[in-house]
Amino acid sequence: MNVKQIIGLVASILAFFVIWFMPSTAFGIDGLTVLQQRTIALFVFAAMMWIFEAIPSWTTSVLIIVIALLTLTNKGLGFLMVDASGVELEGVMKYTKIMSAFADPVVMLFLGGFTLAVMAQKYGLDVTLARIMLKPFGTNPKMVLLGFLVVISVFSMFMSNTATAAMMLAFLAPILATFPDDDKGKIGLALSIPIAANIGGIGTTIGTPPNGTAVSNLETTFGITISFGEWAIHMIPFVIIMIFIAWLVLQVFFPFKSKKLEVNIPENDKPTTWRTRLVWITFAVTILLWATESITKISSNIVALIPLAVFVCTGTFTKEDIKQIDWSVLWLVAGGFALGYAMLDIDKGGTGLGAALVNAIPFGSMSIVLVFAVAGLVCYTLSNFISNSATAALLVPILCAVSNGLTSNPTFDAFGGTKAMVIFVAVCASLAMLMPISTPPNAIAYSTGLIKTKDMIKVGGIIGVIGLVFSFFWLTKIFPF
Repeated sequence: MNVKQIIGLVASILAFFVIWFMPSTAFGIDGLTVLQQRTIALFVFAAMMWIFEAIPSWTTSVLIIVIALLTLTNKGLGFLMVDASGVELEGVMKYTKIMSAFADPVVMLFLGGFTLAVMAQKYGLDVTLARIMLKPFGTNPKMVLLGFLVVISVFSMFMSNTATAAMMLAFLAPILATFPDDDKGKIGLALSIPIAANIGGIGTTIGTPPNGTAVSNLETTFGITISFGEWAIHMIPFVIIMIFIAWLVLQVFFPFKSKKLEVNIPENDKPTTWRTRLVWITFAVTILLWATESITKISSNIVALIPLAVFVCTGTFTKEDIKQIDWSVLWLVAGGFALGYAMLDIDKGGTGLGAALVNAIPFGSMSIVLVFAVAGLVCYTLSNFISNSATAALLVPILCAVSNGLTSNPTFDAFGGTKAMVIFVAVCASLAMLMPISTPPNAIAYSTGLIKTKDMIKVGGIIGVIGLVFSFFWLTKIFPF
């Protein structure tokens, strides 16, 4: 642990206890309860820990859940759950509510998605699809660039953005090595990896954790259910347009000098067995069930567990494959869900902090556009410095409370209402790609040595700003949910 991390850890702990022991009147929130004040302390602690990265982000999430269990629930530290006269405090949560964050339906959705991704890599489904999908783009460098943007974005809708970026870099590295030193086009190709991975994840509910965070909080807080198919219908067209914009931007800043570009992805050298065919069929059936949820009435969260059951029962998914699941992402998301649960109204099992914040701040009288702009910019800025998942986990529950306070504003529904507000924030998190540290795909692309930080800031900033503005109009006016 370096000096910066130690300072961050100490500052986070101090902030937690300062807020914990502050007089409740200092917050300017009428009727703030003891447990609501503790929840604020927990939020600030989580934010600072995620910003300073004193410990890994997923570790912070686990710590948040444990602290919440001890200080907010009926099975925690008993002396903290009663007042001086021995009466139970208002808003004590059931411990099962916090613990259920580990098995939230969206966590299961991601678990199913990760299972499909692991099996696709194990049996060569990813390599085969990449060969098939890139072939139509020929040898024209501009079209090859478009091909990589399209293929990477599609893969990122169903696989980890990081895994997709790593896989496509392996295919792209030999191609980049053949470019002349004075051909800027190779920089554009290298940048296509993180840009497409970050944008592509927006397309489905399993594409990136911020999407899952938005879906879960909408259902938990408002009872609003968004199916896999509904999300995809609305957001894949957005992804397509953003990919086309990215393609144009990359060509403007990094024009190709070469006239021909050969893409030779090696054939899948894994033997074709009945298990390979099983993976193909299960993958196709799962996507079909996700896309037809409105017809079959089977929740996408339940569908996500079908491939896991099929692969486990047939011995296709082994105990060694379990180690390939990105458990750190699942636990990181779970910590965010626990914070969201604590924000809920008391009758929904939370501390009621969300309602208290709404009553304290006159959101209903604020300009809707201003609220969207501030929320989007805060999320975008924060996501460039800490994990997109952590940013969404922190901000989405707060925005749910804000949107609750905007229901009295007659123009709120005209701007897409609660769905637009929460989903917009999730999209803003995915559009943050200014620097090598912003996302793992950015870091992977930067490792090629071809990209300078100023190139990433320039292109990432332009695409990010365009994406922020366009996503606002897309979700509020052009194609609202």
